[in-house]
Amino acid sequence: MEIPQLGFGVYKIKGKNGLFEQTIREAIQAGYRHFDTARIYGNEAELGRVIANSGIPREEFFLTSKVWTTDLGEERTRRAFEQSCKKLKTTYLDMYLIHFAGPGYVEAWRALERLYEEGRVKVIGAANFEIEHLEQLRKHAKIPPMINQVETHPLFQQQPLREYMSHHRILHEAWGPLGQGNVSLLDHEELRSIADRHHKTVGQVILRWHLNRNSIVIPKSSNPKRIKENRQVFDFELSGEEIDRIAQMDTGRRSSVNPNGIQVNPLYVKLTRLFLNVQNLQ
Repeated sequence: MEIPQLGFGVYKIKGKNGLFEQTIREAIQAGYRHFDTARIYGNEAELGRVIANSGIPREEFFLTSKVWTTDLGEERTRRAFEQSCKKLKTTYLDMYLIHFAGPGYVEAWRALERLYEEGRVKVIGAANFEIEHLEQLRKHAKIPPMINQVETHPLFQQQPLREYMSHHRILHEAWGPLGQGNVSLLDHEELRSIADRHHKTVGQVILRWHLNRNSIVIPKSSNPKRIKENRQVFDFELSGEEIDRIAQMDTGRRSSVNPNGIQVNPLYVKLTRLFLNVQNLQ
């Protein structure tokens, strides 16, 4: 199974005033076929609608969605998968991930294994899993996780986790690959120097760095110019010296949520389930 190495993330891209539809159309026109969404994003139905109306066969797209923490457990996860497929107007997903290692993720993995065995999902994996979560999963899994989608960028390179995943043949997929607009990253002097040398933008250099590390990467943007720029990264290579310079930028600090800090208290669960139920009615 081949996974397009450069995809398109849709987190926090909203449908107000037709922006979501316009953004996805721009991405498809620019050549993106790998789209990453999740049930909690609230835009599966809109993404499915744009893809269905694109005139391009479903088989040419690589679609990823994720099961949220309130839907973990063997039967709950199965139901969540069916709901995601319905919204995305498809009978199968190319990739399905457990969004966070919340309570019940081992049981949820059994559902993913069944879906994989039935041919309903081609790639099964995790998102935001740390080494201890992957170890726990491997102890109970018939089919080991194939991929782990985690925050990764030059200021947070995930080296220990990356080495663990490489050893266990788990693919590394980077979300927030551009640091989610972090000014200290996008204005970094080292990256600007490398970008000037290649006549590229800092964003393009960062994406090229991810690709050079053999990571799968899912940048997002609603800016048509940036959408096109983010695909113009296959016509240059970083030198070994440049990669070494970027390696020195690692601060070990996240710019987003710590997976180990996720707290699923009863009130949170009730509110999230209410939110998801409202989505189902739309």
